Amino acid sequence: MAVRALVILHPIFQCSNPSNKKRPFQQTPSLSSFRTNLISFGFRLRSKLFLSSPSSQQTPSSPKDNPAEAYRAEPHTDKPIGYLLIRSISGLLGRIRVDNVGFEILSIALPAALALGADPIASLVDTAFVGHIGSVELAAVGVSVSIFNLVSKLFNVPLLNVTTSFVAEQQALDSNEGSNIQKPEMLMSGKKLLPAVSTSLALAAGIGILEALALSLGSGLLMNIMGIPVDSPMRAPAEQFLTFRAYGAPPIVIALAAQGTFRGFMDTKTPLYAIAIGNLLNAALDLVLLFYLGLGVGGAAIATVVSEYVIAFILLWKLNEKVILLLPNMGVGVVRYLTSGGLLIARTIAVLLTMTLATSMAAKEGPIPMAAHQICLQVWLAVSLLNDALALAGQALLASEYTKGNYKQARTVIYRALQIGVISGIMLALVLYLSFEAFSSVFTNDQAVLNIIRSGVWFVTLSQPINALAFVFDGLYYGVSDYAYAAYSMVLVGLLSSVFLLVASPISGLPGVWTGLFLFMFLRTAAGFLRLGSKAGPWKMVWSDDNRKLNQATEEWHP
Repeated sequence: MAVRALVILHPIFQCSNPSNKKRPFQQTPSLSSFRTNLISFGFRLRSKLFLSSPSSQQTPSSPKDNPAEAYRAEPHTDKPIGYLLIRSISGLLGRIRVDNVGFEILSIALPAALALGADPIASLVDTAFVGHIGSVELAAVGVSVSIFNLVSKLFNVPLLNVTTSFVAEQQALDSNEGSNIQKPEMLMSGKKLLPAVSTSLALAAGIGILEALALSLGSGLLMNIMGIPVDSPMRAPAEQFLTFRAYGAPPIVIALAAQGTFRGFMDTKTPLYAIAIGNLLNAALDLVLLFYLGLGVGGAAIATVVSEYVIAFILLWKLNEKVILLLPNMGVGVVRYLTSGGLLIARTIAVLLTMTLATSMAAKEGPIPMAAHQICLQVWLAVSLLNDALALAGQALLASEYTKGNYKQARTVIYRALQIGVISGIMLALVLYLSFEAFSSVFTNDQAVLNIIRSGVWFVTLSQPINALAFVFDGLYYGVSDYAYAAYSMVLVGLLSSVFLLVASPISGLPGVWTGLFLFMFLRTAAGFLRLGSKAGPWKMVWSDDNRKLNQATEEWHP
């Protein structure tokens, strides 16, 4: 699987060759710009690591001792893009430091890792229980979950991320003494007055109701779009699951808006407690409704919906202790929400359409391959979203430091988040490689499904380091409000990956689907390195002080 992916992607990496033959991609402006920006980020990364060392105060005498000189001495302009990506990742691991920023990232990320896994964990629980009913039911739930994610997360993810950044910015402005900007917070009756929170909750309520109506009334149409015919054995259980699950859309959106506020406060423990209670209730209800009452896939959906309402209630109850939830002027800041959220909606559409296309291509292979794909995909998403906890920690900390104008500390947050992301991705890959085959038997006892799952081990495991970096880069975009690039780059990446899926899947089956998903995450990571090395948009301010220091250090090394 991994070899096949590398063979397919090999022409992309080979943008140069050491011979005197003409290099067909050498003069392509986009690839040249990508290489230049990647080199710039690599130089900035390596210089950061060396300049932070006490020995950097001494004047190096050779390229071996001088990272800047050594970097210029290398014939880097002729290196393949794949090589430069590997060098950038190895630079992240070149010097791992344990400092206050790293501990702060982990203190936010570790509780959030469990909180972020709420929906995937609930889906895994449903998958495990439904898988023991039958392969057809398992495949039906897989299709329904993909449709639900497509509709419900279209607005949920943008609202969550925008709320996190806006609340973190307001907190930073309030704590920044000497700031001439009027503080957005006021205290009233011992509670904080945050218009961003009220606006977010109001939008969440409206969005949730619209999602519930769309999912319940349009379930048949959505099944047709997914390519599930009326006479398919998956059709009836899939529609039943989706119809019941639709009633859980409002509490999901409201709970995510509340989570965004807690994230802005850098409090990830409160959402964790609420989600833990909800998931335990979900598991208990699954046992009762599926096996004791025999409600089938409908019982699994009801259990999930009840747990989602409980989670939303707990979060609103705890948030009401800190913030005034409803304000007369809820429209304050709605324009900024819609502007930033609109860009992220475009990004979310690109992500969900790509993921849904992959599921649709897998469904065309039949119930058995679809069931195997559903298990692999759910594990892949659940484990990958653990890395999204690092993204939200980086987002909240970077938004705070960037708003304060503390660019040196902002750069430290960037480096630490990326370093921890690579390490966590490698660790997750090792754990999955050693345990995934045995773990897969929890979801089904169908030997045909298990045989296909064994071939997907490489896809689930080897993609984890790339997934980790892709998620961390998303958090960094949001931390500096770089929503435009996050949207436009994702649309392009999704388009390229979708074309690959449409071409490769009919030829290779599930391996083609999994290779397309790996390509999707790889291109997201490449786009992140490109942006951080570009010095464009908000990143110009992030690197401005760093550039002056690098230039000064270069002059000292080369008078």
